[in-house]
Parts: sequence; C-alpha cells; structure tokens
Amino acid sequence: MDKMTEIAFQIILHAGNGKSSAMEAIQEAKAGNFAEADRLIEEAGTELGEAHGHQTKLLQEEASGEGQGVNVILVHSQDHLMTSMTVRDLAIEIIEIYRNK
Repeated sequence: MDKMTEIAFQIILHAGNGKSSAMEAIQEAKAGNFAEADRLIEEAGTELGEAHGHQTKLLQEEASGEGQGVNVILVHSQDHLMTSMTVRDLAIEIIEIYRNK
C-alpha cells in the first residue's frame, strides 16, 4: 500500500470516529444527558482534528511539489471528512435545540 492510500485510510478512520461520536452526542442530548453529549462532541472534534491533520499533510506535500496524484480512496476520504465535519456542526446545533427545550 502506498503512502497516500495509508493516509487516506487514516482520514477515513478518524472522520468515521468523529461522525459516530457526533451522532451519539445527538442521542445523548435527546435523552437529556447534556454532559455526555458535550463530551462526545469534544471527542468528535478531536477525531476530526486528527483527520484534518492527515489531510493537511497531504496538502503540504502537494504544495511543495511532492504530491503523488489522486486515487479513488483519497477522493473517498475527502468526501468522508467533509461529510463528517458537517454532521458534527449540525450535531452541535441539534444539541443546543434539545438543551433549550
């Protein structure tokens, strides 16, 4: 497996973990467990930050002329990361709606 594919899989892993934590946070807020919802949102942010760090590494390599081209797994990882970040952002808003009910 080449370096880019390995990094893409790291992005997918951490983005998926982040999205799962955000979805769990919504369920906790729905049940009125706001401390746990807040913890899970923080966990989601940590995971997405890790995924973003891997993405930044690829961007820096590309900018310095060391890019390796694009493969389908990389495209999938970028899609997964952006979707997961959107889920986290929406989860924050949904939790606030439950909190203010």
